[in-house]
Amino acid sequence: MNFRVLLGVNIDHVATLRQARGTRYPDPVQAALLAEEAGADGITIHPREDRRHIQDRDVLLLRDTLQTKMNLEMAVTDAMLDFAEQIRPACVCLVPEKREELTTEGGLDVDGQEARIARACERLAAIGAEVSLFIDPNKTQIDAAVRCGAPVIELHTGEYAEASGAAADAAFKVLVEAVTYARKKGLVVNAGHGLNYHNTERVAAIAGINELNIGHAIIARAVFTGLKEAVRDMKTLIDNACRR
Repeated sequence: MNFRVLLGVNIDHVATLRQARGTRYPDPVQAALLAEEAGADGITIHPREDRRHIQDRDVLLLRDTLQTKMNLEMAVTDAMLDFAEQIRPACVCLVPEKREELTTEGGLDVDGQEARIARACERLAAIGAEVSLFIDPNKTQIDAAVRCGAPVIELHTGEYAEASGAAADAAFKVLVEAVTYARKKGLVVNAGHGLNYHNTERVAAIAGINELNIGHAIIARAVFTGLKEAVRDMKTLIDNACRR
């Protein structure tokens, strides 16, 4: 039996809907509070360089109102590191970022920019933030994360989420092996990207997974069910997987 896997709810796409019309609604801060009431263990936000959805105002208000934890996803830039030092979030997840992408398209190349990421980890640890690195599920990147001093990694589940049949089984096997390897290295292991109500249960049942961060699928279901029910449905799915 697995221990309870935590659910971090990403509310970026509530802000996406607001920014599409430049209105004051729907408010991602209100969405975050509703997600907490429904059982979310944390709120994930990604203020991108181009501020396409989450705005600085959102981050500041969430910092002061959340009852759980803020997980601030951010690019490894001096501007974002300065911002994090101002905000002092409980958790920071360093992610790759390209302006032209619709969503994050892969894991951070920690091995290829180790010195830069290690310095970022040091700066964030100095403000008391728990630092995680969003990486692909392979040993090279896991080893680099250990050398950088990050206590947590978040495995990119996109390849598994986008595959089907035998390809999904193969990608899932890679995830399991990566979780096992990272745990032996002493890392806390989270996961996310592309997870939905059809493919999450399998990942939640992996021994050693600490937290799943899910956004788009929950916000999409909320259009039809309401946000609280969408969060509760995902929590139930994850909890059932952990009881197996």
